[in-house]
Amino acid sequence: MKPWNIEICDVTLRDGEQTSGVSFSCEEKTEIAQGLDAIGIEVIEAGFPAVSQNEALCVKTIANLGLDARICGFARSRESDIQAAIDCDVDMVSIFIPTSELHVKLKFRKPREEVLEDALKMIDYARDHGVAVRFAAEDASRTDLPFLKQVYRSAAEHGAVLLSFADTVGCLIPNEMQRIMTELVSSVDQPFCAHCHNDMGCAVANTLTAAEAGAFQLHTTINGIGERSGNASLEELLVALRMNGGVDRYDLSLLTGLSHKVERFSGIKLPRNKPVTGELAFSHESGIHIAAILEDPESYEYFPPDLVGGKRHFILGKHTGKKALEHVVASLGCELSDKQVCRVLDLVKDHSEHKCNITPEVLKKLIRKVKEDH
Repeated sequence: MKPWNIEICDVTLRDGEQTSGVSFSCEEKTEIAQGLDAIGIEVIEAGFPAVSQNEALCVKTIANLGLDARICGFARSRESDIQAAIDCDVDMVSIFIPTSELHVKLKFRKPREEVLEDALKMIDYARDHGVAVRFAAEDASRTDLPFLKQVYRSAAEHGAVLLSFADTVGCLIPNEMQRIMTELVSSVDQPFCAHCHNDMGCAVANTLTAAEAGAFQLHTTINGIGERSGNASLEELLVALRMNGGVDRYDLSLLTGLSHKVERFSGIKLPRNKPVTGELAFSHESGIHIAAILEDPESYEYFPPDLVGGKRHFILGKHTGKKALEHVVASLGCELSDKQVCRVLDLVKDHSEHKCNITPEVLKKLIRKVKEDH
């Protein structure tokens, strides 16, 4: 498989922190940035320096950590915002403007061509001060394509090194992303970015589709956190790129640890069945499944848990089979006759149907009961 030509820009520290109720300390931001760098993420969007003095301090601290990742600061199309980012020693500033008729009308109340012209001057300002520019179109997915192409061509002519397409309200589905990104990539000779929100649950799928259509920089957040329903999940995207995109340069074994760290820092609990890093991601109860996994894990696991720093768990319950129970009993250091195994299995199913979790402690009690009865 020929690896897809992509890089990752993780925006957990900026867009992820815009999740309602989430605020990271500088120490937490630093730990997250170091974790992303250890995985091999190429670009870290460290924050929005114009938000506050403390935010600017956090961004500058990360920019001076000596990480391999390039550090990006976020900015509106304002000289003060851009200067704030430059003062933080970032490698790149991401300048954004709204481009849809709706957003321009609400935020600027003047023709969008005039908004664009003002923004191009800000690209010039940033470049004159020695910083690379990523130019982002907010609400690009609801912007008519002719004007969007004009925006990106103009930004490229003024020296923007990356052109970012934002599906700001998560309104696209993959076939629409395929059509739009293919057309944009073929119309402007500069790398594109895909920044996808998850309002309809399509952020990861749309980001992968954008990559397949030629987008170069893919935007993610750890655990998919972000405004409203969040952004494209870093861990889900990286696994998909490894398994189906031929991209194997990231250290995926660090994903589960970083995911759980951000869960603690953000206070946003992971769904138990969250792909890749959730509690149940490698948990199996079905007797048929477990029997097969004991023979060959690939039978019901597309990728192994150790790839992402996870662990496999066999859960006892209503659907447990005899082989699974024998395996779990043996792992506890217990020995049972065939008849005793069958009796314990009956008790496990009965307890489970009454919504009782079969923890190791509960299982040991059932085993003791069966041994006493027999």
